[in-house]
Amino acid sequence: MKRKKDHKPDTTAHIAWHPAFIEAIQLELEDYQDVLEFHTEYPLTSEPLKIDCVVIKKAKEVVILKNFAAIFREVNLIEYKSPNDYISISDFYKVYAYACLYSSLEKVPITSLTISFIESRHPKELLGHLKSVRGYTVEKKNPGIYTINGDILPIQIIDSRQLSADENLWMKGLSSKLDPLSVIQISDEVIKLNKNSRVKAYLNVLARANFRAIEEAKNMSSPAKSLDEVLVRTGLAAQWEERKALAIAQNMLNLGLPLETVVSATNLDEEKVKALYKK
Repeated sequence: MKRKKDHKPDTTAHIAWHPAFIEAIQLELEDYQDVLEFHTEYPLTSEPLKIDCVVIKKAKEVVILKNFAAIFREVNLIEYKSPNDYISISDFYKVYAYACLYSSLEKVPITSLTISFIESRHPKELLGHLKSVRGYTVEKKNPGIYTINGDILPIQIIDSRQLSADENLWMKGLSSKLDPLSVIQISDEVIKLNKNSRVKAYLNVLARANFRAIEEAKNMSSPAKSLDEVLVRTGLAAQWEERKALAIAQNMLNLGLPLETVVSATNLDEEKVKALYKK
């Protein structure tokens, strides 16, 4: 008799990707921190209408030499979708409406705004709609960055998977499909730039979404030393060890081992092991 495959729940479904994205975009624009302001979940009205991120350029004359920020003007609205989500046609019109609301409520000329959409897949359906229905043209000037032409507002749609790791390490790293070398590259950069105190949400998301890749990276020899150091510096080391123990406990439960044996082998709290039965 063939053994049934164990059902594995989607462990990335409840990961808080958005706080990590805010840290990622701030890291991407680190060189311009003195001339930019970042407002997260910016409230448009007293009602719960919020933009994922608004980047305000305080010095209008500054040119930002960053691929995805080439279109930036005074006020830049950014809509971000986590790796298990995407920018729909409805999302496009919603954010476009937000831009119009922002212009009206904040008394900012519509020509001073830009809109950016960031997701982890190719926006085929949306690009097709914008070309066939809106009559826009689409230009791909840089890997993963699609510039939409034909509107009064500069608009771009970014497929973060296609971005260059050399230029957009932090944004490209917001993925649930990292390989061990990518994990090490990110941890090396955190240590080199001494940013461990600023990227805890970012690293926590990466750790939760890329468990296998991080385990493989940690099992590598000298190149992974920075990864261990990052986990310790950010206070994630203890969380990581518990996560490993929970994964081991889940495997033991899948094999039908009794609760007492699992608790004894993993040193986990009994209630935490019992909770695994309910998943």
